[in-house]
Amino acid sequence: METEVLGAAQQMDFSLLALFARASLTVKLVVIVLIGASFWSWAIMIRKFLAFRSARSEAEQFDRAFWSGEPLDELFDQIGPQPRGPSQRIFAAGMMEWRRSHRQDGDLIAGAQSRIERSMDVAITKESERLNTGLSFLATVGSTAPFVGLFGTVWGIKVAFEEIAISQNTSLAVVAPGISEALVATALGLLAAIPAVIFYNKLSADADRIVGGYEAFSDEFTTILSRQLDA
Repeated sequence: METEVLGAAQQMDFSLLALFARASLTVKLVVIVLIGASFWSWAIMIRKFLAFRSARSEAEQFDRAFWSGEPLDELFDQIGPQPRGPSQRIFAAGMMEWRRSHRQDGDLIAGAQSRIERSMDVAITKESERLNTGLSFLATVGSTAPFVGLFGTVWGIKVAFEEIAISQNTSLAVVAPGISEALVATALGLLAAIPAVIFYNKLSADADRIVGGYEAFSDEFTTILSRQLDA
């Protein structure tokens, strides 16, 4: 009898597709959710890498134009009413408020500098929200995917033991297939969580550095305007 069971176990397919096909409905749902979360996480990671690279490149180009010595009014006119990049939008927010703060006779309305700073702070906050969009999903996947996978494993083991009780056969050849099917859920949970945690930390740090650059530019810009106000 034992020889027959071992022979049947050796002929059993232990590939991932076969394990998924033999798993219970609950484990299949858990596996599908984890695979979907993993694919969506990788889509966010790739999109964020491209967006951050574009933001850094745009900031470098704008810095060269800003510090080229060209008058700020001319640079603002070149950018136009619809700035394309984050740095341009922050600069345009400050320049628009600067122009609105002038009376028809050319004098400045009181409190111009504080309004310019607030306008640029609002623009920076909007750009920060754009940069951080999607990162909360990575954090959620990184923190919950292992537990979702563990739930699938526990449920799969429960089903496996129920089948063992029904068959009244406790040999390893009978127990192993059910356990291996259940453990796939934990493996997928870790596979989804580990990259999500790593890239969440990296992308969050990159976003903070980019936003820090915007804030530094805002301080430099308001310093330049304050000199003109004092003059």
